This record gives sequence, C-alpha cells and structure tokens, in this order.
Amino acid sequence: RCRRTDNQTKRIQENISNVEKHFDEMCQMFAAYGRKAARLRDKADVLVREVADYADTETPGLKKGMKRFAEHLAQIQDYRQAEVERLEAKVIEPLKGYGAVVRRKREDVKAAQSARSRESKQMLQLERTRQRNPSDRQVIVSFTADYREVAL
Repeated sequence: RCRRTDNQTKRIQENISNVEKHFDEMCQMFAAYGRKAARLRDKADVLVREVADYADTETPGLKKGMKRFAEHLAQIQDYRQAEVERLEAKVIEPLKGYGAVVRRKREDVKAAQSARSRESKQMLQLERTRQRNPSDRQVIVSFTADYREVAL
C-alpha cells in the first residue's frame, strides 16, 4: 500500500512539474507573440502616417488613391489591435492563472505527504510500544486513540 501511494505521489508531482514547465513556456511564447503583433501594428501605424503624408504632396487623383490606401491599411491595423487584445484577454491571462493553481496543488501534495509521514511515524511508534509492552493495554489504547485523532 505504501509503495503504491508513494508511486502515485511521485506521478502527481511529475504531472505538476510538467504542467508548470509547459504552461510557463506557452505563456511566455504567447506573450512574445502578442508583443510582436503589437510591434507590427505600431510599425504599420507609422507606415500609414507616412503614406498619408506622401499623399498630401501628390496630385489630386493620386492623393485620393493614396489616402484610401492609407485608410484601408489603418483598418487592417484596427483588426491587428483587436487580435492583440483578444490574445491577452482570452489566452495569456487564463494561462497566467494556472501558475497559482499549480502552486496550490504542489502545496496540497506536500501537506498530504507530511500527513502521511506523521501517520507512518505514529504507526511505527505504536508497533514499537506493542512489541515492548504487549500486556500494557492502557498505553496501546492511548496510542490507538491518538492515531485515530490524527487520521481524522
């Protein structure tokens, strides 16, 4: 029973470490992707301004076409801004939340391990007491009662 429990605990700890590692990496990569998309949006905004400035120096026909082009490019950047905001809100923020969940689960496993360790030590102490004083029922009953209180 003890070996099976130890194996289960080890698997749980491995799973927690695996989630912690991969979710952290994914969060960092999505954040980097969002930053790159935001930089691309910023560069395109500069390009839109440059095209509009250039259009002001041209003939009326070319000016009208260049201004329309700048407006369409600006609309594309509005979509890119929405992409950056959705990525942050729908992907990056939820992934960040898993860090706290993983930490709590790691603490839960550690608490369960320490409780199991205390229980094991008490069982060992009870067994030693039984071996030393097999006829002293009062001490054994006292240890058994203490053990039950801890187990609950």
